[in-house]
Amino acid sequence: MSRYAAIFANPQGPGDTRPTALQIVEDEGVVGKLLGKTALITGANQGIGLETARALHATGITLYITARDTTKGNQAVESIKGGPGPKSDAPIHVLELQLDSFESVQNAANAFLSDTSKVNILILNAGVMATPEGRTKDGFETQFGTNHLGHFLLLQMLTPALLAACTPEFQSRVVLLSSAGHRAGGVRFHDLNFEKEAYDPWLAYGQSKTANIYLANEVERRYGGQGLHGLSVHPGLIPTNLGSHLPAESLKFTEEMMKDLKSIPQGAATTIVAAISKEWEGRGGKYLRDCTEDSPEDPGVHWSLSDRGYASWAFNESAAVELWETSLNLISSQQHYHKF
Repeated sequence: MSRYAAIFANPQGPGDTRPTALQIVEDEGVVGKLLGKTALITGANQGIGLETARALHATGITLYITARDTTKGNQAVESIKGGPGPKSDAPIHVLELQLDSFESVQNAANAFLSDTSKVNILILNAGVMATPEGRTKDGFETQFGTNHLGHFLLLQMLTPALLAACTPEFQSRVVLLSSAGHRAGGVRFHDLNFEKEAYDPWLAYGQSKTANIYLANEVERRYGGQGLHGLSVHPGLIPTNLGSHLPAESLKFTEEMMKDLKSIPQGAATTIVAAISKEWEGRGGKYLRDCTEDSPEDPGVHWSLSDRGYASWAFNESAAVELWETSLNLISSQQHYHKF
């Protein structure tokens, strides 16, 4: 049972006693203790990505954060160095990365690999939610292309560095930010880009977040025996700008859900548990919520009315394998990209 189970049993809204990301680092006893390790976080210039970076910086880890705009990335660095919590002298590097462009992903990965051949922790945090219908620069549906394919390509390029960093004492981890929204729908292999059926922003979001879970599970299945582990995370209900595309009425919560709301620092806590906790050393292939492994959803509750539980398809191994192979084909179909 999670050490925080009792605290999460009675939430009282943002800023209550539920742990923050920095508290997880302190509770794990790793403030200043991860010197010589390296982590990369996508979308770390704002929201829970920024708070994740702040907490990891306190451990002394060498940090790479990505942002679509390097100016905003540099502002995030200043926020981390000047914000609350313990500090370290470990370097923080900024990489420009636009996940909706394979070229940008490849450039960012190459820039990272020109600095180092090893990465211990890869946190695939960036994403978009319920966007209007659109396409990435490579022609894929926006949410699937950004939330899944961009991260999938980045992972393929960094897998050798993740494997190279593994040691018996500190095995490598890939953490994917999923969502309770994965319960809106599984991966639509028959129509990934909504070319046959009408576009639905929530079905598209659900597909992309299910894909995040499948990717974490496949990392564990394919590489767990080599010391590289994958975990997926639902950070919780958090007031960030991720919902900027949503109408105001869709952001109205029940009284119970208002109590479940977390502050942004609290929203980053489960990511930090997945990334550095001793509990998850050397294992993966699970979906976490509230700093612990989640349980199956209540099939009688609509996904939009509760953020608890994972969908019946979340651990469908054959679907995860199919998505991996499909994704390899999709990123390799772009003629100027390496054939993985």
